[in-house]
Amino acid sequence: MLPPRGEGAAGDRAIQQALETAWPADLPTGDERQLLAAGRALLRADATGTGRERWPEVFPGSGRGLAPAFSTARFRVQAAVARRAGRPDRAVVHLVWAGTDRGDTYSDGRITDLYFTRTASPKGASSWVPQPRI
Repeated sequence: MLPPRGEGAAGDRAIQQALETAWPADLPTGDERQLLAAGRALLRADATGTGRERWPEVFPGSGRGLAPAFSTARFRVQAAVARRAGRPDRAVVHLVWAGTDRGDTYSDGRITDLYFTRTASPKGASSWVPQPRI
């Protein structure tokens, strides 16, 4: 059972458990951990502007004074899971988050899906690269 909207951080654990129950894990633990960290950071960069320089291919020209849509101080990821997205080299990070926008309106239960593709380097290592949002 999901907590009511507006429950605050106290409801985050229930949301996380509901996501994990509804969408069973299907990635190796290391990949899931890497994707979750990247997904959280990418969402934070998109919503608040903090950290956009880490992904110049996702945020080209982000240094041009673009005002962030959400307050950094009042932004949090409530829950997240990383799962395969059709093929072994594709994954989706499903995030539920809360934040206060520029109009000072707070809302929780916002949903964002971020897609990643696994790429291999010439040395045999691989990494997950975010895909452009459509």
